[in-house]
Amino acid sequence: MTSSTPRRITDAGTLKALAHPLRMRLYRALFVARTATASQLADQVDEAVSLVSYHLRKLADHGLIEEAETRSADGRERWWRPSSYGFSVRDEDIRDAPEMVAASAALGRTINAQRAELHSRFLDERLTWSDEWRSASLSSEWLPRLTAAELTALGKELEAVIEKYDRRARAAEEAGDTEGRENVALHLHGFPYRS
Repeated sequence: MTSSTPRRITDAGTLKALAHPLRMRLYRALFVARTATASQLADQVDEAVSLVSYHLRKLADHGLIEEAETRSADGRERWWRPSSYGFSVRDEDIRDAPEMVAASAALGRTINAQRAELHSRFLDERLTWSDEWRSASLSSEWLPRLTAAELTALGKELEAVIEKYDRRARAAEEAGDTEGRENVALHLHGFPYRS
């Protein structure tokens, strides 16, 4: 990845590009794979290579992914990688622009639907995982009464802990330590609600 920090999205076009369900799935698959070709990603998302190539180019047009060094011997396949360590959308960047608010909400719904699908698949396939992985999986809900400042601080602390583990795991994999590693999804939501 080119940038080691998340890309801060501040334009409606990029939000709309990511809100497309297939593009979000491709972005997530590429983030996990780190580098991949359209053919490899097409196999993962069960879509035609030509369609996947089109959507990868759209993600590249918005600077979300970029070409990676070719890994194939003949050099014919185009390799892609994320252009940054994820992305972020901040309320202060969108709140005064209705089009941005709408695009951010569409992206949020796309991400939430895909997260729910991923978790549901785990629940359906739970017994196919080892005892160790079933015991390691977690699902919890907390309902604290916090101030906005406390929720902000909590979110930053949780993200820092998760980023520490992710970067450590990536470094270990790059050093060849892949034994026992699986893709893990961690979904955090923190928001106010009224009962």
